[in-house]
Amino acid sequence: MGRAVGKVKEVVGQTADNDELAREGRLQQAQSEAEREAAAAARRANEEQQRAQVAERQVQAEREHRELRNEVSAQEREEQIERDRIQAEQRAADRAAAEREAADAELASERGAAERCVQTAEQGRVSAAEQANRLEREAQEAEHRAERLDPRQEDNQ
Repeated sequence: MGRAVGKVKEVVGQTADNDELAREGRLQQAQSEAEREAAAAARRANEEQQRAQVAERQVQAEREHRELRNEVSAQEREEQIERDRIQAEQRAADRAAAEREAADAELASERGAAERCVQTAEQGRVSAAEQANRLEREAQEAEHRAERLDPRQEDNQ
């Protein structure tokens, strides 16, 4: 809406040979564009952070699934131990240790990946916020330059 109003002011100012109104219209368009870009950057950062949170929840669900599988596997090993105690106990203990080691290694890897996703999302959010701040400063600087060039504009507001 601000961009359209700014464009109207610019066109009316140019048509009426009113440089101040035309300049005010251009400034309003620039500020509207900066606000739009800042909002889009914030949306992108929020989406990236949400994706990272989803990835983290998936890692947690997979870990719980593996833990449940390990519990079921442990029950099956106990039944085998009852049927053939000495031989089955040794095989089950070896197999359980290897599975825990593999699950721990996989979990550590997935946690690292999830942490990297969260860090990437946070970096994106910070970058978007910095960009929004930069665009806001640029708009304010442009407005200040315009006011210095034509201080009468402030009297008319």
